[in-house]
Amino acid sequence: MKKNLGNKVIILLTIILMVLLLATLVLKGIRSQYPIKYRNQIEKYSKEYNLDPYMVLSVIKAESNFKPEAKSSREACGLMQITPKTAEWASNEMKLQDYNIEKLYDPEFNIRMGCWYLAELLKEFNGDTELMLAAYNGGRGNVNKWLKDPQYSKDGKNLSYIPFKETDQYIKRVKTNYKIYNFLYKGKGQNK
Repeated sequence: MKKNLGNKVIILLTIILMVLLLATLVLKGIRSQYPIKYRNQIEKYSKEYNLDPYMVLSVIKAESNFKPEAKSSREACGLMQITPKTAEWASNEMKLQDYNIEKLYDPEFNIRMGCWYLAELLKEFNGDTELMLAAYNGGRGNVNKWLKDPQYSKDGKNLSYIPFKETDQYIKRVKTNYKIYNFLYKGKGQNK
């Protein structure tokens, strides 16, 4: 009787260890798909511009998947996919003396400007993250236009419908990235 109980305990412990090992391997695999790259720059500029670093990571993941050399068909450049037109405007607003388009491929510069722009959009849209993301992807002018149109906004403060499919999907993608980053890293240290 004791021998059977002992065998059952050993089998149960073996199963528990195998499940824990499998869960660890799965978590490690997911973390490899949702890395924390450019951590120092993201932490620095998130703090400077009062942004959630996981949101910045989520935007970078959606925009370029952490490829600093990324360039879109619309000429958006770098990690946070900033267009030359937006970058020129932002560099004037930020009072940057030595801006040139090549700097958009520099991770430090790109993250700094991208964080500044996200913070500006967050202020403009009264702290509404969804509107900030819609403006980052679809343009602030479009978002302001949509908010004034009862077809897209019932109250002038929230969007009930986003007419740009790409922008709607972008917001969903960033929000999903954000949930995953929070699950994987929040309170667990960022070195893993």
